[in-house]
Amino acid sequence: GLADSGAHVGQIMDASQPTWLLAYWVRERGFFPIEEAVRRWTSDTADLFGIEGRGRLHAGALADVNVIDLDAMQVGLPEYVHDFPGGAGRYVQTAKGYDCTIVNGQVFMEDGRPTGNLAGRMLRRS
Repeated sequence: GLADSGAHVGQIMDASQPTWLLAYWVRERGFFPIEEAVRRWTSDTADLFGIEGRGRLHAGALADVNVIDLDAMQVGLPEYVHDFPGGAGRYVQTAKGYDCTIVNGQVFMEDGRPTGNLAGRMLRRS
């Protein structure tokens, strides 16, 4: 995906890019196989930025895994909400087709709702 660390959350909405790529370019257009799309976001990105030990699934690895239903992949319309401190606004956008998200072995999201498990870790430059 694309990120600017939140610098333009009141101006653009780009968090839907992974869902759009899966729904449109993989499912609808058949432009490339799902394995290639996943590799581009995971191991290719980790390798590009030199993030060792990430981007691949293997025993003992720290990993975030999305369990998806490709046929159900869909991007919702952007909505402008005022939920930042001081009433500041930002765009949010929902997505369908994600059955659950597992972060470091714990289910973080299930059926579009947070479970309360916070197993993620911040990556810092060493």
